[in-house]
Amino acid sequence: MPDNDEWLAQVTEEILEPGLPIIDPHHHLWDRNGDTYLLRELRLDTDSGHNIVATVFVECSSMYRAGAPEHMAVVGETEFVNGIAAQSASCEYGPMRACAGIVSTADLNLGAAVDEVLEAHIAAAPERFRGIRHAAGWDADPGVKNSHSNPFENMMLDSTFREGFSRLAKYDLSFDAWCYHHQIPQLTDLARAHPDVPIIFDHFGGPLGIGPYEGKRAEILEQWRKDVAELAKCENVYAKIGGVAMAVNGFGFHKNAKPATSDELMDATRAYYDHSIEVFGSERCMFESNFPVDKVSVSYAVLWNAFKKMAAGYSEAEKTWLFHDTAKKAYRLEL
Repeated sequence: MPDNDEWLAQVTEEILEPGLPIIDPHHHLWDRNGDTYLLRELRLDTDSGHNIVATVFVECSSMYRAGAPEHMAVVGETEFVNGIAAQSASCEYGPMRACAGIVSTADLNLGAAVDEVLEAHIAAAPERFRGIRHAAGWDADPGVKNSHSNPFENMMLDSTFREGFSRLAKYDLSFDAWCYHHQIPQLTDLARAHPDVPIIFDHFGGPLGIGPYEGKRAEILEQWRKDVAELAKCENVYAKIGGVAMAVNGFGFHKNAKPATSDELMDATRAYYDHSIEVFGSERCMFESNFPVDKVSVSYAVLWNAFKKMAAGYSEAEKTWLFHDTAKKAYRLEL
């Protein structure tokens, strides 16, 4: 990600409800090609005014094992993040528990053979490892970048993938689902076929706004509403609400002279949040930062202000679920 702290600093806001406890259920960590987002950088964001009590790390192809077989190299990410979590939990770093939950990856296309990878992840972080994300974002247009896991078309419908997916239940692991908006019906089919596997629906299902989807937001939103309402009928699915400030979503915040304010972000994206909470309910929705990816558009402090403004009309009990309890429940966090 670019070093855009000076650009982000152009917009500062008073922190709303600074005492509200928050679990941020989606962020990344990496150190590659001069781009560093580790505990120090995460703490600079989480300490910017909101009451972040814990976080969940989600895989991003970071720190894979060198020299390991390809299918086992991914365990290096769990080892790396568990070390960061232990660092955060030491007496030197204050009460916030970074990476209290860890979601790594495994190639579910291995079928039943994925057990070896899952067991190695669990052994690497027995107190914190919670699930797998095998990203499935695929689009036929070359202008839309497919997921870093190199998925193939209709992967979530593939029988071998589903055999690997089914192994998650054996180990009491959840599945983070990253796909694009037109793939949501495939995820619904997967959720119905495996009701014993908890699924966390990431980033609203990636509503695209670039390439062939540019200028079609209203049309896409109409179909998205229907698809998400159908997905929400699957009681094993939770919704992570956030992650729509990426360039791929097409809002263009990153191109502006100044970063988004909380009001600008809320006005542009609120339809996704309102609909998700309506169909899933507050007890199955959790606000997420998706940092540092969404940092291309908005600062951490301003982003959580936007979330709090969107939740202003909900009861205190509902806000507790949206900002804290749903994440704690979905990821089985011990806090």
